[in-house]
Amino acid sequence: MVDVAFLLLMFGLLGGLFHRTRVGWVPVVRSLVLFGICGFLLAVALSSRFGTLRLLDYWTFLHLPIALGTLGRWRLVAGWGRFAMSGLAPLCLVAVGVWSHWIEPNWLEINSVTLHSSKIEQPLTIAVVADIQTDRIGSYERKVIRQVVAQQPDLILLTGDYLQGSGAEVSRLVDPLRQLLRDEHFTAPLGVFAVRGDIDHKSWAQSFAGLPITTLEATTTFELEDFTLSGLSAFESRYGPAALPVSDRFHIVFGHAPDYALHSLSADLQIAGHTHGGQVRLPFLGPPITFSRVPRSWAAGVTDLGGGRTLVVSRGIGMERGSAPRLRFLCRPEIVVLHVLPEASGGA
Repeated sequence: MVDVAFLLLMFGLLGGLFHRTRVGWVPVVRSLVLFGICGFLLAVALSSRFGTLRLLDYWTFLHLPIALGTLGRWRLVAGWGRFAMSGLAPLCLVAVGVWSHWIEPNWLEINSVTLHSSKIEQPLTIAVVADIQTDRIGSYERKVIRQVVAQQPDLILLTGDYLQGSGAEVSRLVDPLRQLLRDEHFTAPLGVFAVRGDIDHKSWAQSFAGLPITTLEATTTFELEDFTLSGLSAFESRYGPAALPVSDRFHIVFGHAPDYALHSLSADLQIAGHTHGGQVRLPFLGPPITFSRVPRSWAAGVTDLGGGRTLVVSRGIGMERGSAPRLRFLCRPEIVVLHVLPEASGGA
């Protein structure tokens, strides 16, 4: 449906170009704008929320460069303005489109974060793998898993949204994902724990069947060596847990969405994914969309919640699939590696 809507969008552009042969110069601009806007509005009416964003993607990186280049070529403006419209602006838009669709989404980053706590006695390394969110298992996914294992973490936390597609499409991906994890020895000394995300089907845990991975459907707490670990259900990661144990031990809570951090939990370290960092981050503005209730400044990275509490939100590995635009801009995919050290190791 989105691609049908895109054809309507392009019809608007072509309608404006066609009118160049029938009328004078002034109505050309009006035709390009009006036909383009009408095509876009009609396309939006036929599309979903993500489909609308995909149409905006088409508009920005295809429709707009063609329109600007055409107007500049027809000499409707002069001097620097003509040069910018006919060459520089369209070229920049195309370059950003190529970067954001084919380069940055595959440019994986390893982000290391060091925290200190008087509540632990031994250094703890945690790898956070958020939002693999893929519709194919290929070389990129293999690279991600190898990079996680290469960090030699003590603990691996998977924050949900693993495979995306229809039931039949996801079923075809379960075995390849499981085989990939098995081949790359995806384990950690203190365990690998996985919670459910928004897009995961009811049978999501089958992707990890037979592997040393503990899957959590409901909110569950574990006592591990010198810290406490709580994994949240998808619902409670959105709306806050009904109850969590209060402990003097170092307490780690992880869930799919970061919204639970708004509920003033006493946990020392709170971890989430879901936002993808916005997937698109604008200079000086940050992410326009995060699909989360947390402040946009919390949507990626490390946030000091006060009282010795820290929130860490990963930008994730993959992207939205289906009808959504598949791009990242100024928001590289990442694996977050947390190094929690005893307070005495922090110097000062």
